[in-house]
Formats: sequence, C-alpha cells, structure tokens
Amino acid sequence: MRLKTSEFQSLFNDGLNGLAELFEKHQHELRIAGGAVRDLLSGKRPEDVDFATTATPEDMKRMFQSAGIRMINNKGEKHGTITARLHNENFEVTTLRVDVQTDGRHAEVEFTTDWQKDAERRDLTINSMFLGLDGTLYDYFKGYEDLQNRKVRFVGSAEQRIQEDYLRILRYFRFYGRVALEADDHEPETLAAIRENGRGLAGISGERIWVEVKKMVVGNHAAHLLELIYNLELAQYIGLPPDGNVEEMKRVWQNAKGHSPKPMTILAALLHCPEEVEKMDIRLKVSREEKSLALFLVKHRRELCRSQDEPDSLKPFTDFIIDSRELDSQSKVCELLKYQGEEKLLAELCRWSTPRFPVSGHDLRRIGIMSGKEIGATLQELRDIWKKSRYQMDKDELLSHIRP
Repeated sequence: MRLKTSEFQSLFNDGLNGLAELFEKHQHELRIAGGAVRDLLSGKRPEDVDFATTATPEDMKRMFQSAGIRMINNKGEKHGTITARLHNENFEVTTLRVDVQTDGRHAEVEFTTDWQKDAERRDLTINSMFLGLDGTLYDYFKGYEDLQNRKVRFVGSAEQRIQEDYLRILRYFRFYGRVALEADDHEPETLAAIRENGRGLAGISGERIWVEVKKMVVGNHAAHLLELIYNLELAQYIGLPPDGNVEEMKRVWQNAKGHSPKPMTILAALLHCPEEVEKMDIRLKVSREEKSLALFLVKHRRELCRSQDEPDSLKPFTDFIIDSRELDSQSKVCELLKYQGEEKLLAELCRWSTPRFPVSGHDLRRIGIMSGKEIGATLQELRDIWKKSRYQMDKDELLSHIRP
C-alpha cells in the first residue's frame, strides 16, 4: 500500500526534502521507521520522526560534511545513529542493524543493508514497519494488520524478544494500553513468556522502568495492566510492593481515569504506608515532586475528606491549602480529590483561587502588639476567624476581634 494522508504530507518541508535529496544523490535508501509509521497509519501526525537508512555512519558523515550540514549530539554513533541539522530542524538517522549479542539490557550491533533483518530485531510488530518517502509501506511481520485489528504482538518469538531486552515486557504493556480495544485480550503464549522471564526486570535500571510505568499508568486499561503485573508476579522486580493493594488501585482508577490523573495518583493506591513510598523511590528514582505527591496521598487519603456536616463544601480542603506552607498544595489536593472520586468538589477547586489573608504582623504592631510570641498567637487566632467566615472578612473586620 501507499500512504497519501494529510498527516504524512505535512511532514515534508525544506529540511526533510533536503535530507531526501542528499540520500538519493548518494544512492542510499532512506525510510521513516518505528513509532512514526505506527502513528501515521493510525491517522496521527507523529511528534517525533526517526529515520532508517542503508548508509553507514561513516557514509552519512561524509555526505553531511560534503554538503556543509552540521551534525550534532552524535553520542549514538556507535549504535549507528547520526543527527543532522537542516533548516533549523534535527533529523535522527540510524543505520540498519542486527543484534550480534544481547544481555537483556544492552545489545552489540552490526550494520546491515537488509531491511527485514533490521525489522526482526524490533520489539513489536506494530513498531517494526518502515515507510518510504513516497508513501510506500514496508511491512515484514503483519504489523499493519495487527494495528488494524488492535493487536499487540512481539516480532517472532515473544521469549526471544524479551530476553534481548527485558524492558520490552513493560513496553508490551504500555503499547497494549495504547492500541488494544479490550482490557484482557492477550495471547496466552505472550503472557507465559512474560511470566517466565519477569525476573529479568530486576536487572533493568529504575529510571528506564519508571519511564515505561508512567506511560502505562496514564494509558487505557491501566487498572487491568497493573493487576496483571501482580498476577504475573512482576511487581517485586519493578519497585512496587509485593502485596500492593490492587483492589484499592482499581477503585481509584475508576474514580480518576476521566480526570487526567498523574501516574503517582494511581500508583499511590497500591502503597500501604510511607515506608513503601521510600522503597519505591529507591528502586525507581522518581522525581522529588512525584515522591512528595505519593507521600501526601498516602498520608491524607483518609483523614482529609469532605465534612459529614457539609458534604458539598470544599472547606476542609481549602482550609488545608490556606494552612499549608507548600507552593503546590492546591495541585496535590486536586489529585487527592481525583483519588477519592470527588468530581463535583474537584471541579469547584479547579475554579478556586487562593485568597490572601488580609492581616500582617505589621498591622498588629501598628495597634500596639509588639511581642513576637503575641503577634504569632494573634495572627493564628485571626486566621481561624477568617477561615470560619469562608475567607470573607476584611482587615478591619478581623482587627475588630482583637481584645484590648
């Protein structure tokens, strides 16, 4: 087949046209590769476009140098990748490769001119296709058929692909959430291969695992996939508690899935205590903000909730924000409301702006209160009165409450 969609045509600009002309001039084939092909076949314009070529890195360097094209950030050269900059745009081009040796984390590669050999070393059929710059699809493993049928399958043997890089287990889950229509439509042999090789994830760096887990958790079928991770006994290898609260996680996912929850909002439901947050951080090396959110949710998910007396009132949450010294307290409380399934209160809080407490220590000194201790106690007393007024009292009204 030949692709002629507007999304495909929109990729062509002065930079890509110049790149294509240069490769054609030197008689090296150039094709769009991997995820960009999948996106284009799905009717999406890809955010990133990678290219594959029969030219070796040395060929490409000679071509670019002779054409006066700048090459940048060539750390990937030993793996066959050269990045060229044309018309203020970067183009990442990789020589076709075959894996000579793999250890489950890294691969030693050898360059080839065989497009099918390169496709064989890729993880999933939907990621193994190439697209010529004339729109011709090159599909060696029925990737387009799988994409149309919303199937996620490994190229060739699932066990072999996984053993080449154990992170592919999590990539399978991530793409399953992106592509599959049904929550539980896996091929039994794929799940068997994942179960048998799951311990290999223990040797993968936490940073790489966290990238995949975050993307999986905000995709479709996240609750099913996290439960599957527990059923396949993978949790212990990727930094999640072995006895994670799966039922709580499923409930929270139902509560939050329509409100763009942060990944940690869903994962926090698996955690029983702050110590498990610490253990997860040690393994996955999450960001400071992500760890802080997890600790906040684990601590406040039960105690900070709507009032039984005024169930439709935001007051417990806004009072917490007013009293908090953290700059991001409102965003954390929003995640808490997603966690709790408080849709109405969440909508209200998103519209709410933090009011400014109108009284300062300077105001108290002007009326004769000079002791630092007394100023602190008086400010707290006035702040409590202000909160009870739903933040409506102004400075004069509050100062009138000070006893002479």
